[in-house]
Amino acid sequence: MLRRLPALFVGLWLYGLSMALMVRAGLGLDPWDVFHQGVAAHVPVSFGVVTAVTGALVLLAWIPLRQRPGFGTVSNVVMIAVSVDAGLALLGHPQWLPVRIALLVGGVALNAVATVLYIGAGMGPGPRDGLMTGLVRRTGWSVRVVRTSIEVTVLAIGWLLGGNVGAGTLLYALGIGPLIQVLIPVANRLLPGFREPEPEPVPVAG
Repeated sequence: MLRRLPALFVGLWLYGLSMALMVRAGLGLDPWDVFHQGVAAHVPVSFGVVTAVTGALVLLAWIPLRQRPGFGTVSNVVMIAVSVDAGLALLGHPQWLPVRIALLVGGVALNAVATVLYIGAGMGPGPRDGLMTGLVRRTGWSVRVVRTSIEVTVLAIGWLLGGNVGAGTLLYALGIGPLIQVLIPVANRLLPGFREPEPEPVPVAG
């Protein structure tokens, strides 16, 4: 627990900050943030509040899927919303393209670190990840089909609402998985969330 709580809180805070970096880069966002940004353009609340409300609504979808939230799930909804708004308040609106590219690349890399930390804490998935795993279990469809369907849907809706789709969207899609994979061995040594379960001992006859 001494490692898990700091990993959870630091991971969630960094996750929100990574979202703020990508928003300020203005070169394209990951699918869910395209959706958040599109919605935020049409309602009188902040980007962070939109992420929190979206997370809460997604949690309601867990009910028919019989998913159970953990402490990390609820923390995800609250902390990321606060962190992303704090990050957006602190960051300016850079115009120079090299700076924007640096913000984008840094945001994607930081997102990978944050993801490994909060998943590695093993205290419950985020609302959106839980929606995916719940649908996989209930439908029997593959993770690839379910995740792709969800992300294409939110990306399309967000884009229609005015969310920023661009090179950053593609960079995130192609880069986040490999980056997380590279970082998992570190989490395996320090945190419980990625560890494979220990095999049960084979009983010895006699």
